[in-house]
Amino acid sequence: MAAEFGVVMLLYIDQAVARRRAEGAALNAAVLREAIVEGALLRIRPKAMTMAVIVAGLLPIMFSDAAGSDVMKRIAAPLVGGMITAPLFSLFIIPALYALLYGRASAKSSLANQAG
Repeated sequence: MAAEFGVVMLLYIDQAVARRRAEGAALNAAVLREAIVEGALLRIRPKAMTMAVIVAGLLPIMFSDAAGSDVMKRIAAPLVGGMITAPLFSLFIIPALYALLYGRASAKSSLANQAG
């Protein structure tokens, strides 16, 4: 699930950057930041809904005292933790890394274009 969150986030950010390029905007730091924010904002609601549904489904297992619940709690606990941290990772860390890596690449290409 975390890998899917990350891949979809990258796709949305790439599409936002491609739209900016198609509009003819020079891809400087401000335009790149706007594109990253636009792509990330489009994913907040679907991620929040997915996370809420899965966590809501796992909470009864976490707080159950029925027969077999001791085994199921051990399975549900890491799932709840993962469903809370994975969307946060893809909403904050992936866009920040994209800005760092893509910003460096675009700066290098613009320097190469100016020199050549």
